[in-house]
Amino acid sequence: MTRPELENTAATLQDAAESASDDETRDRLENQARQFETLAEADRGPDHGKLARHEHVLSEIADDEGGAVANLVTEALESISAYRETVDGV
Repeated sequence: MTRPELENTAATLQDAAESASDDETRDRLENQARQFETLAEADRGPDHGKLARHEHVLSEIADDEGGAVANLVTEALESISAYRETVDGV
């Protein structure tokens, strides 16, 4: 089962990685993008806890980078929020 919101998150994070000003940030964003690609295709979707951990990492990156990267990360966070609305629980 494909999860379009998580696919969108992965694509947006890849765009953010391409806009990153340094290698460390680029690597962190590419790693997050790969993880969301995997989550989008997994048999079972991520739970709220896993998504919250990703959101925390992404928020830190956005705060550190600012500019275009922060805007793209914010867009990715919105896609995560849209997906979370479909997840049972909290």
